[in-house]
Amino acid sequence: MERFIIHLNVADFAVAVERGLDRRLEGRPVIISPLGAVRAAVYDMSEEAYRAGVRKGMPLDRARRRCRDARVLPPCTERYERVMDVLLKQVLPFSPLIERGEDDGHLFVDVTGTGRLLGPPMDVAWRLQRRIRTELGLAPIWSVAPSKLVAKVATRLVKPLGEYAVGAGEEEAFLAPLPLSLLPGVEAADLACFGSLNLAQSGQAAALGLEQLRVIFGNRAPFLYETLRGIDRAPVMPAGKAPPRAVSEHTFETDTNERDVLERALHRLVEQVGRKLRDRRLAARRIGVCLDYSDGVRRIRSAGIRPASSNDITLFEQARAVLYTAWQRRVRVRYLRLVCDRLTFPPAQPSLFMEERQTEERRTALVAALDAVRDRFGGDAVGWGG
Repeated sequence: MERFIIHLNVADFAVAVERGLDRRLEGRPVIISPLGAVRAAVYDMSEEAYRAGVRKGMPLDRARRRCRDARVLPPCTERYERVMDVLLKQVLPFSPLIERGEDDGHLFVDVTGTGRLLGPPMDVAWRLQRRIRTELGLAPIWSVAPSKLVAKVATRLVKPLGEYAVGAGEEEAFLAPLPLSLLPGVEAADLACFGSLNLAQSGQAAALGLEQLRVIFGNRAPFLYETLRGIDRAPVMPAGKAPPRAVSEHTFETDTNERDVLERALHRLVEQVGRKLRDRRLAARRIGVCLDYSDGVRRIRSAGIRPASSNDITLFEQARAVLYTAWQRRVRVRYLRLVCDRLTFPPAQPSLFMEERQTEERRTALVAALDAVRDRFGGDAVGWGG
């Protein structure tokens, strides 16, 4: 049966919610970022601010310099979560298969097989758009495609306003003229490698066969081969199902409070979780650490990751910082768990700054090389030096 996946995307979701509460923000550049934080970063921005050069994750002081007339507002994540809940309720009558983003205005809706009841998928998307605009004052863009991957790319094309439909069998032709940076899961190191071959568009890279890609990219070849052709079999998860996450845990044979022992165990968990994320073509936007002490006390701490990542090096830097916020007692530790959640497609936008971009590319290439060695010789074939 032909699949029909609708992707709804309220562009610049946090800004759209704030504008719904304050119409004076309409038409002017808006930046959402914590106020007063020493290292405040951009949480979201309006289209006007984006055109001025502001990007998510950019330091706030740099964003202010790029867009001096922007109105800066603090993020209100509880408000965005409530609006996402209401948005989900508006869509539920149309399908039980609704996968929501993490308070970011994204919804995947599987309407496969509902044509006799609801009508053509494009009509359903139109009705959903009108319903959300009428009830919530939000104007989502939408796409219809046979997979989540292609639907996601289609809405990226028409942002901030518009709609797009891709039929079954049209996926590869649809992707062919697009820049490789628009494809979810294609990372900075992949782009650099394609660039060294003078390949910039999806269709150019798709001319390479699986074995040719394997010579260049190793274990990432099957993923890239399918992505370049728009192949994505991932299902839309049922509404109400717990959001996906990647978890690994470790119980110490002997309770410990030695820094080196804890960090080595944490690093091993990061490698396990990072591999799970990369295999699922996802990146984490939050990382959490759970510690159980010998006396039964439990401490749980977490922190956001911006931009989202599945790279072991980046994840470990974040995880170690979170570990030390949870590890504040002299009592020995018995159990350690690492959780990565708020999963999303890896960021499509590479860093604007050369030094940061080169660092990302080196990290991605290194982790990809380690994955290739472990795939061939086993998980313990190579590790990090202490």
